[in-house]
Amino acid sequence: MTDFMTGAAQIFTLATLAYMLAGSVAGIVAAAIPGFTVTMAIVLTLPLTFTMEPLQGIAVMLSVYVGGYTGGLISAALLGIPGTPSSVATTFDAFPMARNGEPGRALSIGVWASFFGTVISTIVLIFAAPPLALFAVRLGPWEYFSLIVFALTIVASLVGTSAMRGILAGLIGLAISTVGTDPIMGRPRFDFGIEMLQAGLPFLVVLIGIFAISQLVSEVENADSVRSGNALVTGAIDFQTWTVMKEVLMRPVNLLRSSIVGVLIGALPGAGGSIANLVAYDQAKRGSKNSDKFGTGEPDGIVASEAGNSATAGGGLIPLIGLGIPGSAVDAILMASLMVHGISVGPRLIMDHGDLVYGMFIAMVVASFMMLIVSICSMRLFLRVTEVPKWLIVPVVMTCCVVGTFALNNRVTDLYLLIFAGITGYTLRALGYALAPLVLGVILGPIAETNLRRALMTDEDPTLFFTRPISLIFLIAAFVSIVWAIRSHLKNRTSTERPSHAPTS
Repeated sequence: MTDFMTGAAQIFTLATLAYMLAGSVAGIVAAAIPGFTVTMAIVLTLPLTFTMEPLQGIAVMLSVYVGGYTGGLISAALLGIPGTPSSVATTFDAFPMARNGEPGRALSIGVWASFFGTVISTIVLIFAAPPLALFAVRLGPWEYFSLIVFALTIVASLVGTSAMRGILAGLIGLAISTVGTDPIMGRPRFDFGIEMLQAGLPFLVVLIGIFAISQLVSEVENADSVRSGNALVTGAIDFQTWTVMKEVLMRPVNLLRSSIVGVLIGALPGAGGSIANLVAYDQAKRGSKNSDKFGTGEPDGIVASEAGNSATAGGGLIPLIGLGIPGSAVDAILMASLMVHGISVGPRLIMDHGDLVYGMFIAMVVASFMMLIVSICSMRLFLRVTEVPKWLIVPVVMTCCVVGTFALNNRVTDLYLLIFAGITGYTLRALGYALAPLVLGVILGPIAETNLRRALMTDEDPTLFFTRPISLIFLIAAFVSIVWAIRSHLKNRTSTERPSHAPTS
């Protein structure tokens, strides 16, 4: 209790709260711009915290962290472009809902789901950090590979109307992930002698090109059919927002399940929100009675994605606080910030710096409330995007995409890769291919390959994937996932074909 009160006293000061508020705004804005990731925002914030007290600096970066996970929702819902990799699944239902005339509802559902996901993950962080951290650290390359195999089975649920096209898109994503330098031996491969391919195809460049560029070209083609948002913006947004809060809370099973998924995946080093939002979305679709409505503006899809990715913020701190192992790139930056202030991060962190740890818990809760307040108060401003003419918004967003792509690695060649990815995405979209499996393959491909090769380099016996209990559990879950997806696909196809054979009166 003494450590808790000491941490609270440091957080609830005027200066710290003001800095945290600025951090929340910065995180939301940065994540809303395609290409400007949460990691980039945290990196830019780090130097500004050197002159602050340790807890104050960490609190500011946590505010950017929490705000960033929500900011990606804005461009995902209003433009159909995920602002961050953790918002990919949000576009599946938030954008269709916005295009159907309910952008305010789409944003509100996402904001409230993010808020509750962060709060739930913080509660789990406080009470379950030690056991979950110990579980995460016990996973070897065999378990990680099996986990990724399970995650790849999500492709079966994201294939769209054609299973064959969806699986082919996923294979294309896996193929893209193999281009460039070998992650284990450091040897070039599949670059075909082209210099710009020697460094590989960066995931964020592919993500921006596949989703953003292809979507912007589609917007230009369909500019006349885009619905104006004037009436929506002038409506009672505040009332709608509070009403939507009840709508989110009326889905307790989906909200809690998605948050737990986010916590568990966030606790696994190297996973993060880019996987959590897709897994949470997949589980929500499987458990829903209206699974056929997913992808058309289903609220459960938005709740699952946003609660899942936001919950990784608390989950990622579990191995960091418990064992000094960063769960993601952002957690590594938080760890570096603590070390800069002379704080040793490891199993003794809670014992030696209890006030700091409890202060971080409090900062997470405060940051989630600040994110909620900033998002609600800015809702009208966000919705103004629906009023901006397409001839103006398309070049502005395109410029942000180009600048964000260049800022990732400061390479001009990435811009050429962006154009190539955009053309590929537009072509696949025009041919009716689902883009989500491709992105999933690009995300998970390198992780699967690295852990497979590490496992075989450690021990060439392939049966270890089946004899190690946790690995076997993941593989069984993958098998069940595939069977369930095939069953659901056949059931949906049967229900679609049945009316055509029904007798007519």
